[in-house]
Amino acid sequence: MNEFQLIKKYFAPLSLNNKGSFNLTDDIFFDYKKKIGISVDTYIEKIHFLNFKKPDLVIKKILRASLSDLLCKGLHPKYYFISASGNKNHFTKSNLIKINKILKSEQKKFSIKISGGDTVLSNKLSFTIIVVGYAKNKPILRNNAKENDDIYVTNYLGDPYLGLKILQSKKKIQYYKYFVKSFFSTNIPYKFSQKLFLFANSSIDISDGLYQDLNHIMSNSKLNYKLFEKKIPISNKLKQYLNSKKLNKNNFISKGDDYQILFTANKNKKKLIKRIAKKTNTLVTKIGVVIKNKLKKGHKSQGYIHKFS
Repeated sequence: MNEFQLIKKYFAPLSLNNKGSFNLTDDIFFDYKKKIGISVDTYIEKIHFLNFKKPDLVIKKILRASLSDLLCKGLHPKYYFISASGNKNHFTKSNLIKINKILKSEQKKFSIKISGGDTVLSNKLSFTIIVVGYAKNKPILRNNAKENDDIYVTNYLGDPYLGLKILQSKKKIQYYKYFVKSFFSTNIPYKFSQKLFLFANSSIDISDGLYQDLNHIMSNSKLNYKLFEKKIPISNKLKQYLNSKKLNKNNFISKGDDYQILFTANKNKKKLIKRIAKKTNTLVTKIGVVIKNKLKKGHKSQGYIHKFS
């Protein structure tokens, strides 16, 4: 049983008559009266990050990943909470100073404020981050893609995954620093996200991999897609690496950790999207179209998924 099957069978039925929970099929809860959105994410050492040798970079990565859940819904993150489990080896004075410094920097960059949390003594290191944000309009969900919508993605895909592989293998390659930085310092499209409500019909952040997250949109919308795989944007540095090693591009764009926004929009929004992308200095690429046929089970289902049995 994977994480989605587990949620559908045991927890989704408990969310009935709770409009803002979306039957637990999306990444946030939203209170329509107060226009407040909430997301929760947990990160565990050796699963979501390799180790805690660079505590400031780990905290930066997981905080941005958590913000991404609200950003892809067109919400404006305002407050965050951190619960941490660990021990004296994890939370040394040196590490805490580094964590304090990076949080201060991230708070300034994204106009957010730490607002609470919890600490637990444990031999296992983990963090749970709750982000609270506000919406000027309704959140942009996964389940509202329309037939003939264009499919877009922000920035480049694949760089963070290569950064992870480099850290795992401990091998130095060309552009080593660039790829490692891509893994830890995700370029989340903060400014662009604040304009999503003007054009997006459906949206999700790419956390588990392009194809898997695109499947979430299509299965929830009961539609399918046609992708222009050659147009899926990757950086020139990743392109050079793939060409030199004769590797398949799909194996890098489908592994997750990108935290870019994947969204669909009506064709008549093309000029508006282009204008806002330019104004916010964000690369936005059309990579496909939504089609009517029902999504086939297992269709391009590569990506990361938690399995419990």
